[in-house]
Amino acid sequence: MNSIPYGRQNITQEDIDAVVTTLQSDFLTQGPKIKDFEDGFAEYVGARYAVAVSNGTAALHLCALALDVDKKSNVITTPITFAASANCIRYCGGQLTFVDIDPLTILLDLNQVESTLKKSRKQYAGIVAVDFAGLPVNLEEVRQIASKYGLWIIEDSCHAPGGYFTDSKGVVQTCGNGEYADLAIFSFHPVKHIATGEGGMITTNDEKLYNRLLKLRTHGITKDPSLMLENHGGWYMEMQELGYNYRLTDFQAALGLTQLKRADLGLARRREIAEQYKNAFEGQQSIKWQSSVIDGHAYHLYVIQVADRLGLYNHLKKNNIYAQIHYIPCHLMPYYKQFGWKKGDMPHAERYYEQCISLPVYPTLTDDELNFVIQTILEYTNE
Repeated sequence: MNSIPYGRQNITQEDIDAVVTTLQSDFLTQGPKIKDFEDGFAEYVGARYAVAVSNGTAALHLCALALDVDKKSNVITTPITFAASANCIRYCGGQLTFVDIDPLTILLDLNQVESTLKKSRKQYAGIVAVDFAGLPVNLEEVRQIASKYGLWIIEDSCHAPGGYFTDSKGVVQTCGNGEYADLAIFSFHPVKHIATGEGGMITTNDEKLYNRLLKLRTHGITKDPSLMLENHGGWYMEMQELGYNYRLTDFQAALGLTQLKRADLGLARRREIAEQYKNAFEGQQSIKWQSSVIDGHAYHLYVIQVADRLGLYNHLKKNNIYAQIHYIPCHLMPYYKQFGWKKGDMPHAERYYEQCISLPVYPTLTDDELNFVIQTILEYTNE
């Protein structure tokens, strides 16, 4: 059996042809493929606007900038996420408050969020809600809290393109559609649903935020005559604020477009794999998994929890199965500990981290490989 990673990109001949065609075109960057990809992705998630950027971290940073995060801003997020979900606030000088997870969903515990807001004397600015592993946060409930306290919402949906939850009116709300969050972000890293090598996307329904994001991703520069203070001619541009070079290339966008065409097929396969894992582990007292509704979960990750996580990790590795751990709690990273966070502050997140392990789940994982992974796990947990 060949080595089996926890995630893997799927590059087809159609992908390769699309990239080659773009490489032979007039534009390698800042060309028409960017807008094509943005429009296609916005349609896919059901949002009005999309802004393509160089990676998911850049997307988070631009969101924080567009929402005017500064050193006076206090923001709530989960400790169980990739560090960028928190770091984007620190990039702008803002302060982080980590709130513990719900141990069943591994998502931000919204009861604890509300309790934190009620008890704190701080003035909070916003919430970064993370669709962990592909399970969507109920953003309708987040919005109810946010509206009560005058907060904005960033949805970190890097794990969940194609995911959704059903709101209290029975309406299906797709991740990133902008119905409840001010801004949402996605990543196109190779292990994600859509791969462009590196790359990211921001979606929103707010035209003002959209126009500001377009400027911020290109040095704070505009070439739109209607937005400029002066106009010296066709070449003229204005840098109106301090921005960044966070652009995506046209050949990456071309790859993203062909990947987007297969997004639903890939998502369906991820859900099939998750269903097989669930069926195999049902009744196994030694294995827990993220509580979820299969239909709405996008399954970037399939995470289980076991008592002897290190033992299972090493056993899988010995059999050429390369599982991964998602995530070391952010508040226990040395950088964040300097602000006073310590072990014991987030008991559910810490307990989860001691037991979690992410299993292989990607569209090209074969049934034979999947069965081998399952049997190797059961062989260990049933010893």
